[in-house]
Amino acid sequence: MFNSETFGKLNIEQIPEKILAFYDKNRKTDGVFQIVVGTDSQNFNDTKMVTVIAAYKEGHGGIFFYEISRINRITNVQQKLNAETSRSLEIMMQLAGELEEESRFKKMREDTLLSIHVDAGWSDKGKTKELIPGLVGWIRACGFEAKCKPESFAASSIADKISK
Repeated sequence: MFNSETFGKLNIEQIPEKILAFYDKNRKTDGVFQIVVGTDSQNFNDTKMVTVIAAYKEGHGGIFFYEISRINRITNVQQKLNAETSRSLEIMMQLAGELEEESRFKKMREDTLLSIHVDAGWSDKGKTKELIPGLVGWIRACGFEAKCKPESFAASSIADKISK
């Protein structure tokens, strides 16, 4: 079940309709319409994982939905990023399937860039730099764009804030 500050609780099958309404409202404005999925997690006694679906048009705002799940604690950074990326891909594939299934989403789907946001960055101080090529390759092999920090706001900003 996904949550939205605007729309309340929704299952993933209800989200494309909300995104379509936002798309229709902003269709004639400049810029690329994007749907992104990003996941971040924080360790407590377990691992709290937050997955975000965001739809936006730069300069015209956006909407987002989030899901919180709890899984067995993951302490290894590579395993954690793999779990986060796997969850983002799972949700994006399900969402893309919903968008492809119904003809009323056809125009929106043709005009939309789908991307996965990964909570990993290129900083030499971080532990994730060396993992990025594999994660980005995995995402692209699945047919989606990939963004890492500092461009991965769905994971590194929205999901990060909710996961704490």
